[in-house]
Amino acid sequence: MTDNKKLVVAISSRALFDLDESHRIFEESGKEAFCSYQMEHEEEILQPGVAYSLVSKLLAINEVLGQPTVEVILLSRNSADTGLRVFNSIQHHGLSISRAAFTSGQSPFSYISAFGADLFLSSNAEDVRKALSAGHAAATILASSKPATDSGQLRIAFDGDAVLFSDESERIYREKGLEAFAEYEKVEARNPLSGGPFKAFLATLHHIQTLLGADESPIRTALVTARAAPAHERVVRTLRAWNIRIDEALFLGGKEKGPFLHAFGADIFFDDQQGHCDSASQHVATGHVPHGVANPEKN
Repeated sequence: MTDNKKLVVAISSRALFDLDESHRIFEESGKEAFCSYQMEHEEEILQPGVAYSLVSKLLAINEVLGQPTVEVILLSRNSADTGLRVFNSIQHHGLSISRAAFTSGQSPFSYISAFGADLFLSSNAEDVRKALSAGHAAATILASSKPATDSGQLRIAFDGDAVLFSDESERIYREKGLEAFAEYEKVEARNPLSGGPFKAFLATLHHIQTLLGADESPIRTALVTARAAPAHERVVRTLRAWNIRIDEALFLGGKEKGPFLHAFGADIFFDDQQGHCDSASQHVATGHVPHGVANPEKN
């Protein structure tokens, strides 16, 4: 990764702003009523959505570094007409977002690659599945009942298996149980795990961290995993083999992750298991990564 490589994050309008009311109208009354509602209210400013704080902190990194290092792209199922309210709100809130794709109801996931996005965040689970299948880091945003941390530092937490790493070990656990999993990881301890869908995104975050000293970095990362000793060793050696620094690593041995994510002050947490995501979202904003053995393909 070169020094001028940007971190590009693509986000849906429903993840960025609170569009619950207009989405309810779409669900209950259809597309025409939705479009009429949006145009009638296009001068009304939308309130921040679940990923608003995350986006604000991402864009603030450019000010800290004094160079355009992060870009946020809007990918929306709105039309250009109904999207006018979204852009009015972007301007009102002072967000430096200038690129967008409005697809009039079609899935916008095909534009992730065209924009060179490193991460796609959406409220639409099907769009996220398509993005992951195409090889992009992507997550379905779940709202949190707790307010985002007011720390100026961007804090991102990741689960390990099927998110940062492949799901090979998770498959052993599901097929043969905890004892077989522990033995497998002990035998394979010095063999790095394959990368999961979020490996490249983590690498890009790590690069940005290296532009400033560790104490001055605008980003702090954490691995929050149900693994425990001795299965921790392979994870540590994998990150070392990738030459990626992660700031904090929590090996919880099956304990509930939410309180630890709150203690870390995560702005967002990514996990592949829906149950873990539902629990974590009681404490922090959470992104469900529907990837791997825990998320079989839907027919």
